[in-house]
Amino acid sequence: MQLIPMTAKGAEMLRNELNELKSVKRPQIIQAIAEAREHGDLKENAEYHAAREQQGFCEGRIQDIEAKLSNAQIIDVTKMANNGKVIFGATVTLLNMESDKEITYRIVGDDEADIKSNLISVNSPIARGLIGKSQDDIVNIQTPSGSVEFEIVGVEYI
Repeated sequence: MQLIPMTAKGAEMLRNELNELKSVKRPQIIQAIAEAREHGDLKENAEYHAAREQQGFCEGRIQDIEAKLSNAQIIDVTKMANNGKVIFGATVTLLNMESDKEITYRIVGDDEADIKSNLISVNSPIARGLIGKSQDDIVNIQTPSGSVEFEIVGVEYI
C-alpha cells in the first residue's frame, strides 16, 4: 500500500467532493432510476440506461476518492520551519534565466494539480527537478522544448 502525498487543502477538497457525491448526487441518480423504471420496458428505456451509467460513474468516483483518502499522507507545510529547501507543498518562485521572467508554482499532489492555477504535481518534471534544491540554486529542468535554466529566487511554506 503506497501512501499518496496530499496537501491539507487537497484532502479537504476530496472530502467535500465525496460528501457531495454521497449526499446529493447519489440520491439524485437513485431518484432518476426510479422514475425511469416507472416508464415501463427497461430494454429500450434510454433514460434508465443513462441513469444506470451515471450511477456507475458516481460509485466509481466514490470508491476512488475513498481509496485515496485512506492512503493519504497529508502534509501541511505551514506547520514546518522554512529552511529554504523545496519540498512537497512548498511555493517556489523561479526566474527563467533566458527570458528573465519570474513564475511561481506550488508543488501539490496529483489530484490537486492545475497548471492554470500554477499548481504542479509532485510527479511533474518541473517539480522533480526542484525537490531537494534550495533558494538561490540554479537548476536545469528538462521540458518538451529542451532544457531550461531556472534560478530559485523564493521558497515559501504557505
